[in-house]
Amino acid sequence: MRSRPLRTSVEIPGPLRDVRDLLSSIEDHVEWMADAVSIDFHDDLRRGEGDSFSCATRIGPFTTTDETTIDEWIDNSAIGVTHRGAATGSGRFELTAVTATDTRVTWTESLSFPRWLGGLLGERVPAPLFHWIWNQDLDRLRARVLAR
Repeated sequence: MRSRPLRTSVEIPGPLRDVRDLLSSIEDHVEWMADAVSIDFHDDLRRGEGDSFSCATRIGPFTTTDETTIDEWIDNSAIGVTHRGAATGSGRFELTAVTATDTRVTWTESLSFPRWLGGLLGERVPAPLFHWIWNQDLDRLRARVLAR
């Protein structure tokens, strides 16, 4: 079952360079993404297009492994990924300098859920839940930038 694309964003009081540095440190996503338990890279690549990794995720009692490939990496601008796992689809982080000292991070995800998950939860439950989780994640990213 395909969900409509979900989009959330936050303005972070920090220069684009600082926000980019934290966002592009994929291995540290587990520190601000509540649903990301661990990230295991498939090779030595840690940045850029072609990087791939397994991300163990947990939302409440549900756990899964998300196989992720970075298919877009535009320095200072965007990181796009493809997800394969219980949910498949694509995601994208976009960075925009609002001012010299403020940066907007926009997170968009378009996911397809398996029949068993769609049948269990329906299409209406995952969207608000994921939107809430991702808003919380961006708030934690914001806090990490402020703590620098």
